[in-house]
Amino acid sequence: MIHTKNVISPSFIEGICILIISLGVMSTSIIFLETVPHIPIISALIFLFLYGLVKKVPFKQMEQGVIKGAQTGLGAIFLFFMIGVLISSWMISGTIPTIMYYGFELATADFFYSMVFIICAIVGVSIGSAFTTAGTLGIAFIGIAGSTDASLPITAGAIISGAFFGDKMSPLSDTTNLASSIVHVDIFEHIKNMAWTTIPAFVLTTIVLAFLSPESQQIDLSAIHKFQSSLEETNLVHFYSLLPILLLIVLAMLKVNALATLAVSSITGLLISFIHLPLGMGEIFTILFNGYVSNTGLETIDHLLTRGGIDSMMFTISLVILALGLGGLLFTLGIIQSVLHGIKNWFKSRASTILTSVSCAFGVNLLVGEQYLSILLTGEAFADSYDQKGIDRKHLSRSLEDAGTVVNPLVPWSVCGVFLTGVLGVPTLEYLPYTFFCLLSPLFTIILGITGIGMRNQ
Repeated sequence: MIHTKNVISPSFIEGICILIISLGVMSTSIIFLETVPHIPIISALIFLFLYGLVKKVPFKQMEQGVIKGAQTGLGAIFLFFMIGVLISSWMISGTIPTIMYYGFELATADFFYSMVFIICAIVGVSIGSAFTTAGTLGIAFIGIAGSTDASLPITAGAIISGAFFGDKMSPLSDTTNLASSIVHVDIFEHIKNMAWTTIPAFVLTTIVLAFLSPESQQIDLSAIHKFQSSLEETNLVHFYSLLPILLLIVLAMLKVNALATLAVSSITGLLISFIHLPLGMGEIFTILFNGYVSNTGLETIDHLLTRGGIDSMMFTISLVILALGLGGLLFTLGIIQSVLHGIKNWFKSRASTILTSVSCAFGVNLLVGEQYLSILLTGEAFADSYDQKGIDRKHLSRSLEDAGTVVNPLVPWSVCGVFLTGVLGVPTLEYLPYTFFCLLSPLFTIILGITGIGMRNQ
């Protein structure tokens, strides 16, 4: 898309105005009407088509711009299909339940807040969804905190920090796949490169939360032990169920193609499922498309385990197609080019280029309140600038996560902020000071961008 030839060349002021109106159309609908992003994006597309017609741009050329933009996401779409299959196969093989079970083994009343953070991080990586982690485990931990002298805002901060660590670092996460694929970076290379900011943020968050934790005798962890018992009853917890994820790690280290790695891990999971589940091929194919449905009787566990399938990825896939189509039209009409040309003096160095992209991702989160658009629009807009400055695109994909994915829950009117406040019962501005991981991640990205640490292009 970055090489899409613009049909017209609006002035910098005109480009900024059109971009602000487009973002305004989306932000108004998403923030105030609390609608899903799809219709607001279509509304913005209609506005841009009208603008193009006023500027006498042939409709056919604008249509081709939208199609070209959407085509750039085909790689990501196939990856999302495989992620849906992988999650289903890891559910019936017991891989995800087993990881969760051993993660709960870490539960201890000592260092309560750091324990909440670490367990939510493990489960978040296992399932690749911050919303599900916060909406299930998060509710349980908030309940534990509410029955003791533990602070609800700090507990919520620990939950959100752990959940978004998982959303950021899991190969099953849609935002992780989106950030890497939108700038054409291998997903495992992307995850590896994020360690430069993620590991320091993780360690510091664990230490600070441990320091803030209340005395252990105040904490009752019986709810966590109930989770473990329910997981055991599913007959999905087996030591050999860890083989698919171990295989995925090995293949990723060997730099095997992401699609091939996901396929091999999925097939391994399916083969393992025959050991402990009496499923026919028809049932397995249904699960691979519709996802696994858990029936333990414990609502929280069922909500955690009921997931996966190609169908579950359709929301994200449709959003990616629409958002990339929007980006394609913005490039065709020269909007992005005019804005970048107007601020080109900001791109005098590596540091300024990275800081500007971080600011853009952060700004879209504030203006629109949508992390997907923050990743998509910023990635498409800055990919060419990173190339021109000789900066590896994996540093851009990292910036998209550090200033896009983990920042969204800190914005009170964002999709994540509204959801988390409703689920955990703690206002965004109250838990915000304690979401240490989410606060530290963009800070470390800025520090690395300025200092150049970890910026060598391997």
